[in-house]
Amino acid sequence: MTSLIKLKTPSRVAPFVLAAALASTSVATLAPTTALAIPAGGYADLVETISPSVVFIEVSGTTTQAAPQLDMPQGMPEELRKRFEQMMPQSQAQPQPVQGLGSGFIISKDGQIVTNNHVVEGADSVKVKLSDGRTFDATVVGSDRMTDIALLKIEADVDLPTVKFGSSDAMRVGDEVVAMGNPFGLGGTVTTGIISAKSRNINSGPYDDFIQTDAAINRGNSGGPLFNNAGEVIGVNTAILSPGGGSVGIGFSVPSDLVQKIVADLADDGTITRGWLGVQIRPMTDEVAQVLGYGTPKGAVIEAVGDDSPAKKAGLEQGDIILSFDGTDITELRDLTRAVAETKPDAKADVVVLHKGKEVTRAVTIGTLAAKDA
Repeated sequence: MTSLIKLKTPSRVAPFVLAAALASTSVATLAPTTALAIPAGGYADLVETISPSVVFIEVSGTTTQAAPQLDMPQGMPEELRKRFEQMMPQSQAQPQPVQGLGSGFIISKDGQIVTNNHVVEGADSVKVKLSDGRTFDATVVGSDRMTDIALLKIEADVDLPTVKFGSSDAMRVGDEVVAMGNPFGLGGTVTTGIISAKSRNINSGPYDDFIQTDAAINRGNSGGPLFNNAGEVIGVNTAILSPGGGSVGIGFSVPSDLVQKIVADLADDGTITRGWLGVQIRPMTDEVAQVLGYGTPKGAVIEAVGDDSPAKKAGLEQGDIILSFDGTDITELRDLTRAVAETKPDAKADVVVLHKGKEVTRAVTIGTLAAKDA
């Protein structure tokens, strides 16, 4: 059965981590630009330039394996069951060591490294190995489960090689890309392909907006960079769609435009600050869209408004349909989720809603999303 895989697979025997990415379909009709065409003579010069900035990450930790349960026949009398349990030796759950491998890339000369949250989540120790063989202990500056991005830091006595971010929004379906990482723990590996789609929603979280690529991405590629032909990072490899755990040409990357915002926030204080509106929403049905005269469903229907929330204070009500938020048209629910999350707390935003059949604008002062909800 085909499944989406993005979580680390701990193992004492074969410590591997998976990678992938997401995206939405938008077909490009223009000819590829010269900058994004396949480099003359292939990718060797490009790879030689950027590969020193791609790192391999090894994590270790412990997990407690539950003690085996005694399998009793159904219907056994309670008294007899207790006697058997007393006769059996009591086995205690024991901590078990686990390891995992992933990838990452250096974005600052002083040792800031971007990778996936799922690569380092729960790790007791994180080691980073550079392409020249040097190994460093790394600290986790901060991580964000919602976008699966983490920021690490290593200390070196010399400036480190870096890569820079490019614009994921400027990339088009059909553009050539290069993926680099540590598949199956083999070490630095390069694969190429194209952007298959953009703005993919794979239902992994409320902020899904992945780049889809057919560049081969496998276990151990998690957190590795997806480059354009200018050597700029335009995505972070995060997940794959696979029937057996290996690449079938459907991989997903977190787009660089989002990654840069998350990394900047994490670098500030190790945490993510997101805006909060305080509503529960659902999509508009086809029937409602037809009654309202829309060709297709759009907007976000408010199911409930939280007490003492920014939405409540602004006069938003159950049944209102949010059509736009601070200038962003709301076509589907994630449009609203992302727009609110990216708005700074205490900022003011105009929200256009359909209220009892009439379009009205409500001025909202955005709140701060609680850490437990972020």
